[in-house]
Amino acid sequence: MSKKLYVGNIPFSATEADLREMFEAHGTIESINVITDRETGRPRGFAFVEMEDSESATKAMQALDGRDMGGRNLKVNEANERPPRSGGGGGGGGGGGRGRY
Repeated sequence: MSKKLYVGNIPFSATEADLREMFEAHGTIESINVITDRETGRPRGFAFVEMEDSESATKAMQALDGRDMGGRNLKVNEANERPPRSGGGGGGGGGGGRGRY
């Protein structure tokens, strides 16, 4: 069963290929997702790497957590599932004060 890892404190110049090269040494990668800012498209300094099995993921965590990448110490740990978002959104528009005629 695959396991997803959170990889934090990555350099803003890091690419998916850079991460793939680093993590492939520890097992088969299912996917890599470098998180970017929605408005600017620039990397936000973290990514998610999904490894094929939990043994590979554990090896990668142990080997890469704290490792230097571009002058920054990586933070690698098991990703937490994102809590479901509550639906709805937007409050409705207020009906504005009292009308005076």
